[in-house]
Amino acid sequence: MSAYSVLIANRGEIAVRIVRSCHELGFRAVAVYSPVDRRARHVILSDEAYALPGNEPAASYLNSAALLEIARRARVNAVHPGYGFLSENPAFAAACQESGVTFVGPPSSVLAECGDKARTRERLVQAGVPVLPGTNAVSDEDARAAAARVGFPLLIKASGGGGGKGIHLVRSAGELPSMLRLARGEARTAFGDDRVYLERWLPDARHIEVQILADTHGRIAAVGERDCSVQRRHQKLIEETPAPGLTPSMQRRLLQAAETGARKLGYVNAGTFEFLVQGDEYYFLEVNARLQVEHPVTELVTGMDLVVQQFRVARREALSIEVPISPRGHAIECRISAEDPHEGFLPSTGTVGGLAEPGGPGIRVDSALSPGMEVTRYYDPLLAKVIAWGTTRGEALARMRQALLETAVGGIATTVPFHLWALNDPAFVAGNHDTRFVRGWDEREPRGDLIPAVLAAAAFEQAEGRRLRFPPDTRNGGWRRAAKDESVDRF
Repeated sequence: MSAYSVLIANRGEIAVRIVRSCHELGFRAVAVYSPVDRRARHVILSDEAYALPGNEPAASYLNSAALLEIARRARVNAVHPGYGFLSENPAFAAACQESGVTFVGPPSSVLAECGDKARTRERLVQAGVPVLPGTNAVSDEDARAAAARVGFPLLIKASGGGGGKGIHLVRSAGELPSMLRLARGEARTAFGDDRVYLERWLPDARHIEVQILADTHGRIAAVGERDCSVQRRHQKLIEETPAPGLTPSMQRRLLQAAETGARKLGYVNAGTFEFLVQGDEYYFLEVNARLQVEHPVTELVTGMDLVVQQFRVARREALSIEVPISPRGHAIECRISAEDPHEGFLPSTGTVGGLAEPGGPGIRVDSALSPGMEVTRYYDPLLAKVIAWGTTRGEALARMRQALLETAVGGIATTVPFHLWALNDPAFVAGNHDTRFVRGWDEREPRGDLIPAVLAAAAFEQAEGRRLRFPPDTRNGGWRRAAKDESVDRF
């Protein structure tokens, strides 16, 4: 009999991650790729790969018809959607099941429930879980009165949204009409659903999430929390576990709330319940009904492979996890994205030249990077994740700082300079940061962040066979090419 086979309906570092778990389990890993990804790492590492029709997401990794046809042709047993793209799409999950292919994630009915954020809020209120003051899906006509009841500042959120998209801050009643138009337009484009709801905004809270695993036999396990407070435009940049400064009492309350919510929703497979924590109070935000980008930090402190657990649940095996789980040590993750932090985190596109990825004790790198890789406008800018583990938070921070200094991507700008700044900021080092933390980067005194820029330049130039000259200081990167008659040692 042929090996159990899995179609990985995704790209980038998460596709590489899933390939590795497939091989650990003895499964055949089947990849898909858009034209620009034809030489991508996940394609090279897979056992078999199939082309998608185009580069645009709608023609490639969001193309459910093409993916299902490939699943049929490749005769796979299961589809793993990773995160993003179709991972939380109930129609795709249902179509997989109708085709006789196992969807590695929650059932379509649970995805539909969790995908309606306002409806999910209602369900958790019924379960006794605290939520922020807010509304159900609201019309433009009713929004002003609803906003007055909720109170300003507030957030407009897409009912069918996720991943930080479709969220807009409203500070006063005068901003409400224009923000509603903007939010509805963005929600319609991103999710095909222009419904929005309102929710009170807490500006100085911490963002804490709880990892859930639930099997088809009624077993639900909360396997730990993560602090995700370092964000920009509601997109997470740094995550860690255990959450610094969280009292044992608050941790227990959050884990119990997540378990209660999961049971109320009939949750199955891996998922994350997200909360805001302010002082002695906490409030439920939403469910991410999929694997999270930041799942490696939980893996490093628990010793479990969450992707392997997903496969076991999808095959209707019972969870064999002893709870409560006592975390071992501390783990921190930095997302390395193709964005220029010196230019408002604008996307950076181009071709990856030289590449240096870190290593050493306690360092894990989940990466899609390779020299010659094209970074385009088509997809999310996430390139890699550097994760550091230590017996203490201080040790994990020290290892992460060194790892970032060893991280170099030539040819494009990355978020490495921001991460180095963040990990040396006194508030972050003390664990006293909240969701406003990134404002400190925007308000800092400009500087060249010389070391990471030089490393990136050095990797790129070395790959090109060139030589480098290091000047004493330069705003833009701190390097220049040496003239032909100059004798300068390579980095």
